[in-house]
Amino acid sequence: MPRLYGRDWDKQTLLRHVGDVRQVGGAQPFVLDDGPERGVRAIEVRTGTGFQFTLLPDRGLDVWRAEFDGASLAWHSATGPVAPAFYEPEGLGWLRGFYGGMLVTCGLTQVGPPNRDQGKDLGLHGRASFTPAYEVGVTQGWEGDEYRIEIRGKVREAMVFGEHVVLTRRLRTSFGRSGFTLEDEIENLGHEPAPHMILYHVNGGFPALDETSELLSASAAARPADTEAEKEREKYNRFLPPTAGFAERCYFHDLKAGKDGRTTVALVNRGFGGGRGLGYALRFPVAQMPCFTEWKMMGQGLYVVGTEPGNVNPASRERLRAEGRLPFLQPGEKKKYEIEYAVLASQDEIRAVEREIQSLGAK
Repeated sequence: MPRLYGRDWDKQTLLRHVGDVRQVGGAQPFVLDDGPERGVRAIEVRTGTGFQFTLLPDRGLDVWRAEFDGASLAWHSATGPVAPAFYEPEGLGWLRGFYGGMLVTCGLTQVGPPNRDQGKDLGLHGRASFTPAYEVGVTQGWEGDEYRIEIRGKVREAMVFGEHVVLTRRLRTSFGRSGFTLEDEIENLGHEPAPHMILYHVNGGFPALDETSELLSASAAARPADTEAEKEREKYNRFLPPTAGFAERCYFHDLKAGKDGRTTVALVNRGFGGGRGLGYALRFPVAQMPCFTEWKMMGQGLYVVGTEPGNVNPASRERLRAEGRLPFLQPGEKKKYEIEYAVLASQDEIRAVEREIQSLGAK
């Protein structure tokens, strides 16, 4: 039974108040129709709580906008969600279509900087987020007194004389829920082992991100990725106002898990709304995604913190292969990944998540 507008509603009572359930929420497909975004399919989802988000089937079925009560939870870059036809796979060309957004999938066989692995030139972060999904479907409706919404689709990465891996994605939410669950299954349909690198690029932005924000994690350590990140390393989880000339900094967190094998990470802004508070939490199994990367970018217009679980940190495929740390999918093998995304819309919710993380061993 969903809780909406300060009370619980059963199906019949709610339907007596509306002629079309879309008055409350639901999933609505549409198509972007201007400039380099023209033709990009989109699906907007509203849950009736003030939470809404937009998926992009033509951009890997990733999540673009995410808002609560009109306040953005995600950073948006200047590129916008350009159509996949504009993908530039070479070098850093990926950045010409990196719209930021709530979630961008990096992978499925390459994550990290451009490199040359076994004679193949690999661009930044792979092809997944520029690949249109197929067999896309939306299912929504009542199950008893619950109104459930599911979006699903598949993304294929394949080439002749190369890999053939398929991502099957399901995203589930319901009326009364300020969040969703993302379930991915990646299968090697080829006949040879395939490199398998995946990183979920979750991009927190203003006003969830501000100088009063903090990153909470059950991290035994936050290791700087390079000499730039060594600067103010003790403030890795605190943030500046937009700063001219800021150079990006990355930190690798070693996360602790609870008895259920899951960990929690949260970006919280206790100062938002005169003290109301705003943020989001990610919950995921550490065994599935043992690597967590924090991307701290405090620039002007480039004002974002990436909270990024994955099966690797963003090192080159060439390097991981040389070091014997490159993950593979064997022929017919499947890997599953699950992330729960939850909005934190009050000080009480922020404190509850903080206690949850502290119980995992955070300092």
